Amino acid sequence: MAAYDRIVIKIGSNVLTRADGSLDITRMSALTDQIAWIYKQGIEVIMVTSGAVASGRSEMKGSPTLKKHLDPISSRQLFSAVGQAKLINRYYELFREHGITCGQVLTTKENFSTRHQYLNQKHCMEVMLDNGVIPIVNENDTISVTELMFTDNDELSGLLAAMMDAEALILLSNVDGVFDGNPADADSHLIPDIDVSDNDSTLNADSFIQESKSSFGRGGMTSKYATACKVANEGIAVFIANGKRDDILVHITSTDRSVPYTRFAPSAHPVSSMKKWMAHSKSFAKGEIYVNQGAYDALMSTNRASSLLPVGVTKVKGEFEKDDLVKIISPDGKQFAIGRAGCDSTAANEMIGKQGERPLIHYNYLYIE
Repeated sequence: MAAYDRIVIKIGSNVLTRADGSLDITRMSALTDQIAWIYKQGIEVIMVTSGAVASGRSEMKGSPTLKKHLDPISSRQLFSAVGQAKLINRYYELFREHGITCGQVLTTKENFSTRHQYLNQKHCMEVMLDNGVIPIVNENDTISVTELMFTDNDELSGLLAAMMDAEALILLSNVDGVFDGNPADADSHLIPDIDVSDNDSTLNADSFIQESKSSFGRGGMTSKYATACKVANEGIAVFIANGKRDDILVHITSTDRSVPYTRFAPSAHPVSSMKKWMAHSKSFAKGEIYVNQGAYDALMSTNRASSLLPVGVTKVKGEFEKDDLVKIISPDGKQFAIGRAGCDSTAANEMIGKQGERPLIHYNYLYIE
């Protein structure tokens, strides 16, 4: 019996590209074979794939029409436009050999900024899965530039795993997982299991996580570790593994520990889909609500669920509409929560400090970080 019903698999650029930056078709084929096997076990699969820019770059290399001096944004847009077509066509042909249909979903960070867009995106992929189609997701690099970009596809895959209520997220890179030192050092050891609820296993991450990024991607182990911790805290199992190892996806989904990889244990207290959205969307917050010590203590209490009442609010900053996300700021000026506003900023300002008013943020729409 399959260990999971639905998983998200993120394939990094360094898995799909050769040393010269060209697309590794042999590796793509091997990974497609593994995903096809998983699919035929009755597991729903959502893929997040990098490689469009690298694919386009190799396709355009030596082209007589390619301008020699393109700025970074222009080159990224050009290579991704060309490379995405090549990449999805390769996947389409590879999956068709297994009798499986795949479909392309291009997204941007802005598509996660409102609940409406978020749910539209989710519905699209639910329809695909319900009809046996594997969604292949990538950031739309042709229009995602500067502040509109995801940090990397690790961040995107974490958002998708939460949005789609996946039971597991697999992050494939060119390393075997999280090591207690530099993976290139002989005296470094793989950490097979990490429990995000155990402070001893997570607080010292800075001492062993490497800062270096992949050759062809924007991410690195720091990004993967941060994504893994956040997603595992939401009740989703996370795996960091080497996508260049033979049958690595088969081993992971079969709970086979004979090959090396790092597993982040899912929290025993998963959060709702609404709170998952809020946890991953805090960068879209439109305003700030400052609270006094009494409100802070009540919201942080583990004894009972508390909503944010106007009587505990000391200040409201920024302009926001009803249902927008807002940051919740503690008495010492630090953000400790995010929530969906129950009214607009004008009404919130009018209710500051008042008793007997309705909650500014209901507990069901409040996420404590």
